[in-house]
Amino acid sequence: MAFPMNLVKTPSPELEPPAPATSIERPRRARGLVDEIVEGLMGSMRDGQLQPGQKLPTEAEIMARFDVSRTVVREALSKLQAAGRVETRHGIGTFVLPPTDKANFKIAASDFATLADVISVLELRISLETEAAGLAAQRRTDDNLQAMSAALQAFHDAIGSDSDGVPSDFQFHMEVAHSTGNRHFADLMDYLGTMIIPRTRLNTPLSAPEGRLSYLQRVHGEHESIFNAIRQQDPEAARAAMRTHLSNSRERLRQAQNPPKSSDN
Repeated sequence: MAFPMNLVKTPSPELEPPAPATSIERPRRARGLVDEIVEGLMGSMRDGQLQPGQKLPTEAEIMARFDVSRTVVREALSKLQAAGRVETRHGIGTFVLPPTDKANFKIAASDFATLADVISVLELRISLETEAAGLAAQRRTDDNLQAMSAALQAFHDAIGSDSDGVPSDFQFHMEVAHSTGNRHFADLMDYLGTMIIPRTRLNTPLSAPEGRLSYLQRVHGEHESIFNAIRQQDPEAARAAMRTHLSNSRERLRQAQNPPKSSDN
């Protein structure tokens, strides 16, 4: 089978002078090789050189053209299968699948249009950040503690300067995510951004029964409880403090969504 031209490695000209010793290329790592093959095949699909329903080159062809092992090729094909771009028919080969219409997961600004939307995202955060706090308590470093402490101080200063404290509030939660040592927590928090703080969508400090100052001071106290549990390396206390903090936010919003009916007396 003809192999797409953009996947074929072009040999270096024979007369090309040898590279200086300082520019000797380091051995490629297996992970990099897998990604190289995946990107090459995906590029051929985007360019139309590999059409839906078309059979991919054989494992042997891919091995020869990328100068890799069979294990690397199979891992690359597994990634493409997981992404829904190819399927393997045993005894026949691997075939290109048409692009799926299934949208990638996303939470856009339009998903915060109503009070119910904000509550829904808070429920997601409760599941995500409760476990993040527990992992942070187990894995945090001194640098993590300093970063969280700085965010706490910034939030405290914002309270005194008539600010809603959203940037420092979000930064504190980001630092908890960083402290897990698992980049996916921080990546997801970064993707969601400051929209996840209810005050960016609703004027909760002004609507809080206790008033803006008391409301923000209560939030600050909840943050301090989370921080102290993480600093003391107490995972269960950290989880409980984070769950309490986010659940309190959810309950405040639920009360705003369903205010008690006034008496007709």
